[in-house]
Amino acid sequence: MSASQTILPVISRRRGKAQYFVEPLELGENMALEMVLIPSGRFIMGAPKQEEGSEKNERPQHEVSIQQFFLGKYPITQAQYLAIMGENPSRFKDEPDSPNHPVENVLWEDAVEFCRRLSKRTGKEYRLPSEAEWEYACRSGTTTPFHFGETLDTQVANYDASRTYGRGKEGEYRGKTTPVGSFKVANAFGLFDMHGNVYEWCADTWHSDYEGAPEDGSAWIEHNETSHLLRGGSWYVDPDDCRSAYRNFNDADGRSDGIGFRVACLARGLL
Repeated sequence: MSASQTILPVISRRRGKAQYFVEPLELGENMALEMVLIPSGRFIMGAPKQEEGSEKNERPQHEVSIQQFFLGKYPITQAQYLAIMGENPSRFKDEPDSPNHPVENVLWEDAVEFCRRLSKRTGKEYRLPSEAEWEYACRSGTTTPFHFGETLDTQVANYDASRTYGRGKEGEYRGKTTPVGSFKVANAFGLFDMHGNVYEWCADTWHSDYEGAPEDGSAWIEHNETSHLLRGGSWYVDPDDCRSAYRNFNDADGRSDGIGFRVACLARGLL
């Protein structure tokens, strides 16, 4: 290696400042909903063929324009879900710190209903993010497989670390969700837990590739399709399934202890 060459770190632990607002919900401890401003911008959505673990459904790569919006700093927690919906469907609700674990076992339809009730309670326009908004927010200006860099480790994300990705090493497999924000490391937009912990529902219905996908960041909906997009990976999946570009799906009425969601909110009138 010449003196002019450097070795880039595998994991980037960048710190930055984010613009946000707090929705207190006025329901007690652990209830505050922190919403982070995601700035307008353009990005290349999807993964190139040479990216390890990439799949055909992540192509063709295409440029997408995103208008600013707010996105939850964390996935919705069990405490927040219980406060709005009056129930807690989670498998991991008996953990000592379960109120701060992400809610899981949530139907897509229930996630949409949560947004409807939250909108009615607060007077703001809450919804699920589109798939394009989710990936743009996750990448936060990066083009690497993860917003951390070329790989993951168990110091920054919750996934099945018995398998490795790139130059990553094996690590602890926790076998359950972890409290939101446990790893104390956000991406450049100020978001936590975008890789692993729980899959997150998006508004879009499933499409097997990006041929004909919207380029304006809107949700891609086919009304005769019952499966909806999942993003971000989960506590029980391999690291390649936690990549920024990775896409999965489930039926709208399907439950899993690895599926939760985070909410988006229109920026109009809040800035």
